[in-house]
Amino acid sequence: MPSQLIRCRQVNVMNAQHDAIREDRRMSAEAARAEAEQSRQRAEASREVRDHDRETLETLRQDGERLRDTAERARVASEEARVAAETSRDAAVDAVRVSAETLNVTLEQMRVIEEMRRTLRDVRDAHTRDAN
Repeated sequence: MPSQLIRCRQVNVMNAQHDAIREDRRMSAEAARAEAEQSRQRAEASREVRDHDRETLETLRQDGERLRDTAERARVASEEARVAAETSRDAAVDAVRVSAETLNVTLEQMRVIEEMRRTLRDVRDAHTRDAN
């Protein structure tokens, strides 16, 4: 009987050790599950931040594209304005040139008229002398 008692105690000790091991494993498994849940939550939060960052970057990219388009339209409009200003300047220069030519023609006509007046005076004066 003492050997059975020893054997029983040994079984009880082994059972207690197995129970302690099972309890340690159960607690380790719960801790691992809790840690896995925290990791999953952190990963989800990271995905949300990443998605938000992607949306922000896409918005910035689109804004940059709109700014580039606006800058290009402004550049084209500026070039068109430059061409129009150059055309206008050329037209103004041509108008001044035509005005100068017109004034020269008018001056020449005035000289001819003055010469004609002198000639007519001379003719009149000669005619008046002949009549006397």
